[in-house]
Amino acid sequence: MKEKGLSPLFLFLRRIGLNYPEEEYGNVTLSQVIFRVWKTYRDSFLLKFMMNSWILSPLEPRKIRPWVLKKIGCHVGKDVFIGSNVWIDSGHAHLITIEDHVHVTARTVLLCHKKDLSHYYVGDDYAKLPYHKGEIHLCKGCSTGTDTIIMPGVTIGEGAIIGAGSLVTKDIPAWTIAIGRPAKVVKEIPEKENL
Repeated sequence: MKEKGLSPLFLFLRRIGLNYPEEEYGNVTLSQVIFRVWKTYRDSFLLKFMMNSWILSPLEPRKIRPWVLKKIGCHVGKDVFIGSNVWIDSGHAHLITIEDHVHVTARTVLLCHKKDLSHYYVGDDYAKLPYHKGEIHLCKGCSTGTDTIIMPGVTIGEGAIIGAGSLVTKDIPAWTIAIGRPAKVVKEIPEKENL
């Protein structure tokens, strides 16, 4: 059974299990699909074997993991710390900016896309909903606690600290501490007194 209006390429992609909604991706060419598949395999290899290698473990947090994130498309500054088992939305890595001296601790999730539920109604097919994409910006010297989830469109300000296990759905101002699900500012970081 053919779906009306879909190109033969889209029908073939769906048949082999790749679902590229035409509404989102437009009319993709075969070369674009081949490039995307190649990039997916390359990025998966880098993320699986370079991000958490026991052989490279002494170099990983400050050398190997930031390099891997740059290779898959993230914008990464200097002296960045990336903890173990950090999950990057690799298909949208270009939307992630990590400035100088940022600490992304273990098991942090950086998610640049989510389903757009603004026009979801009873009887609708969830699988056909479009995605909302948004940039993630981790500003200079901020830190994410273990098991933090950062949602699309969020900026964490300079020097801000996100508590462990937090879900960050909105921007966090500079020099604050935020915790919770959803994360809320609980403290402003004071300036040093002049000695």
